Amino acid sequence: MNQMFRPSQADQRPVLETLAGSVERVTFHNAESGFAVLKVHARGKRDLVTVVGHTPAVSAGEWITASGVWISDRTHGLQFKAEVLKTTPPTGVEGIEKYLASGQMRGIGPAMAKRIVAAFGVDTFEIIEANPERLTEVQGIGPWRASKIVAGWAEQKAVREIMIFLHAHGVGTARAVRIFKTYGYEAIQVMTEDPYRLAKDVRGIGFRTADAIAAKLGMEKTAPQRIRAGISFALQTATDEGHCALPVEALTRLAEQLLEVDAALIQSAIAEELSKGEVISDTIGDETCLFLKGLHLAEQVIATRLIKRAAEPPPWPAIDIDKALPWVETKTGKTLSASQREALKLMVSSKVSVITGGPGVGKTSSLDAILRILVAKGVRVALAAPTGRAAKRMTEQTGLEAKTIHRLLEIDPKHGGFSRNEENPLDCDLLVVDETSMVDVPLMNALTKAIPAHAGLLLVGDVDQLPSVGSGQVLADIITSEQIPVARLTEVFRQAAESRIVVNAHRINKGQMPEVPKAGEDSDFYFVEINDPEEGVPKIIQMIKERMPRRFGLDPMKDIQVLCPMNRGVLGARNLNIQLQEVLNPNPPAKVERFGWRFSPGDRVMETQNDYDREVFNGDLGTVVRIDDEEGALIASFDGREVIYPFGELDTLVPAYATTIHKSQGSEYPAVIIPVVTQHLTMLARNLIYTGVTRGKRLVVLVGQKKAVGMAVRGGQMKKRWTKLREWLSAS
Repeated sequence: MNQMFRPSQADQRPVLETLAGSVERVTFHNAESGFAVLKVHARGKRDLVTVVGHTPAVSAGEWITASGVWISDRTHGLQFKAEVLKTTPPTGVEGIEKYLASGQMRGIGPAMAKRIVAAFGVDTFEIIEANPERLTEVQGIGPWRASKIVAGWAEQKAVREIMIFLHAHGVGTARAVRIFKTYGYEAIQVMTEDPYRLAKDVRGIGFRTADAIAAKLGMEKTAPQRIRAGISFALQTATDEGHCALPVEALTRLAEQLLEVDAALIQSAIAEELSKGEVISDTIGDETCLFLKGLHLAEQVIATRLIKRAAEPPPWPAIDIDKALPWVETKTGKTLSASQREALKLMVSSKVSVITGGPGVGKTSSLDAILRILVAKGVRVALAAPTGRAAKRMTEQTGLEAKTIHRLLEIDPKHGGFSRNEENPLDCDLLVVDETSMVDVPLMNALTKAIPAHAGLLLVGDVDQLPSVGSGQVLADIITSEQIPVARLTEVFRQAAESRIVVNAHRINKGQMPEVPKAGEDSDFYFVEINDPEEGVPKIIQMIKERMPRRFGLDPMKDIQVLCPMNRGVLGARNLNIQLQEVLNPNPPAKVERFGWRFSPGDRVMETQNDYDREVFNGDLGTVVRIDDEEGALIASFDGREVIYPFGELDTLVPAYATTIHKSQGSEYPAVIIPVVTQHLTMLARNLIYTGVTRGKRLVVLVGQKKAVGMAVRGGQMKKRWTKLREWLSAS
């Protein structure tokens, strides 16, 4: 009986209403998901109406039509929840002015928008499109600014079309500007013909995004081009994890999970990729592995170049080291240890050599000594390091100018890659590279290509640190090949041995638990024990905000860096960044919200990609200087150099109150806090904790569970990387 009178599912759906009006302001718009919160002057309503819904792009002044339902939100009150939300450019003078002033078009701010609309009224858009030369009639607009406005208008129109196309195919729209910059007005055609090109050509678009577009366009899961693109993506994923190759079986398994197709189809696609030469098959040990062509060749040529150079005599005349040692000790006022003296003998007699060792063993003073001896002999030296901070430190330590490797090799943004190469080599007799553990295979390939044939090469680094973020483990492979002369410094200097940071770094490296000070004892290394991750967040905040500034005179914004084993989790870099930003930069004068982050003046930020156009690289730290709403851009300072990021390109920038230990390589900080909990299990490894601890100069604090620290210290190194450089070196 009851069954008969129950309303059907269809009857239960609320009746959709229609709402139309002009957008007064965009309260919130997430470019990735399209979700928007709008304040609207709705037809027939006296007060502003809050409309929530999804639209790829929206600006103040635009006309919207929406169908949806009225809801009462507990926090925000009455809202119109739109199921369908369509926008059209405004036609009225007021709407046109709001639209131009909304920041969508760079170069037009509120005052300029008012003058343009005063001059042209309702014909403004028509003038911009059909008679742009008339823009110069407006005060403050010359030919250059007029052309900028016209270009901005055309780009915005094209980007909007691309956004709508992407949105219609179920994809987030944040990458639309970048797609337009890559393909111009051909963008929609390219995406329609071969969506997988996006994954290859456009930074920030991966296989999954391209695959989602392909599926919406009706491409079959078993389409050959999809499977080939999936194999390339699986190999690319492996290189992002540091590998240069993957065993065939592992790659097939990875591609199967990714593509959800039969292994037989994957195997035939691999065979096709091999026949085309894009993927190379070779062995690492007993395993048959697949390499991306470029990485296979790069490891091979690095080995050939190093072995050839190592077999030749150094370019400087023979040096009597027994005379040189007392001379350099007098100059520096430092007595060299036995292992340092052996290192100097090795370096002056070798064209290629490596100097390695942990903290406090005298790598810096050894480097200073060798450089003084060689410079006195007229040797022209070039110094380089992977990061700006490491290069700056090198300059301070040696008194000689050091550059980042990218700057030394002179980036060529027009053609990609570097200007310095075999045809245009570096101008030096010796190249010294510090922090070599951070140098990946592509960068070492570029470096060895650019060293002049006669010149020597000295690689300095701590091989026990984490390997590079990029593919390969160059320094470790060079050392374990035993084909290149290596000086290992092992004796910890007495002064350094007084630092618990140094002592504990060496203990961790040997698989021993770090020592902690007794109650009331002064130290530069502490362990704060917690029972669970949630307990760690307020403790870290309190330490940064109150305890460390009060006790050690540290500046919370400049001197203290939180280094996490991973991004995820309560004590991961992502959550800690949100929490610390709230506390350390609570009421900023301006802000921009993009890609899930808030950016404000004063925020510490980090670049997460190599950006050759802006000359900012993965791991570089900067500070937000200002937000320019009129230009639609954020300006950040990196080592005193201002860099401009348009709002649509903030996806590679992240807050850096907390960062991962991987990203901190090559940097030193006055104080570091390292959370270590069992939640980080997959990342807990000895070289990870060792790398984190050796980043701190004056103070290191571990916050975590003893069990987790024990697991990390006893856990050995991070998982094996599939590389062939060691084998190439040994076989040469």
